[in-house]
Amino acid sequence: MRATLCLTAAALLACALPLQAADTPAPAPRAAAPAADPLGAARARIAANDWPGALNALRAVRDERNADWHNLMGFALRSQATPDYATAEQHYNEALRINPAHRGALEYAGELYLKTNRRAQAEAQLAALAKACPSGCPELTDLKDALARAKP
Repeated sequence: MRATLCLTAAALLACALPLQAADTPAPAPRAAAPAADPLGAARARIAANDWPGALNALRAVRDERNADWHNLMGFALRSQATPDYATAEQHYNEALRINPAHRGALEYAGELYLKTNRRAQAEAQLAALAKACPSGCPELTDLKDALARAKP
């Protein structure tokens, strides 16, 4: 009798409730996973001071409309065993043409100017960087420190 009662109670409950499939909304689509950073391999090579590997990774991506790409190209070119300052400078200039407030390119171009004995241009980069981050930023601090260490 107890089994019959349970079956009857279950049947009543099933009849009283609409089918779950009909009133259960379809699951929301999963949020798309963030796109992988196309420059991630190059950034990892740069972090490991693997300049040839970084340059190869950047050349594989070859995103010439991307200020970050140009900035990283400039950084890798000027950091390799035999620095290519002229080409690095071209990449920094292109990064700044695309994004005049690109903090990394402003800092690194300033450091390049110091390495190539162009202090006035480095100071101009510092002024532009101060405008780009008026509340301060690591790039501003790093370039100030580089200027302080450089011979006047």
